Amino acid sequence: MRTGIGRMQKIYNKLIRDRIPEIIEGAGEIPHLRKLGKKEFKEELKKKVLEEARELIGSKSKKEILNEVVDIQELIDWLAKELKINPSQLGKLQAEKNKKRGSFKKKLFLISTNKNPNEKTS
Repeated sequence: MRTGIGRMQKIYNKLIRDRIPEIIEGAGEIPHLRKLGKKEFKEELKKKVLEEARELIGSKSKKEILNEVVDIQELIDWLAKELKINPSQLGKLQAEKNKKRGSFKKKLFLISTNKNPNEKTS
């Protein structure tokens, strides 16, 4: 946090939801904002997914987890919109990837790998 003359300034430098400025003002603070351009918005959406994913990892209750999943889904939806990808395209790509690499139904956890001694190397 930076200290201004007689006040504390909190620095965030992050993408926020549309109604956050109202909430900040309701709490008696003054938000300082700028509107992002298209390219920067896409980059900030990706950063925000990571931020929300970190919060998801720390979530314990079903309600907390659900809130983080909703935030991540909202960000994914906006990324798709910005990249002009429709939901049916996402579904098709997901099906292709599941066919090629599988899904997570088996709940597998990879511990390690070793070279196969019977495998010939070139």
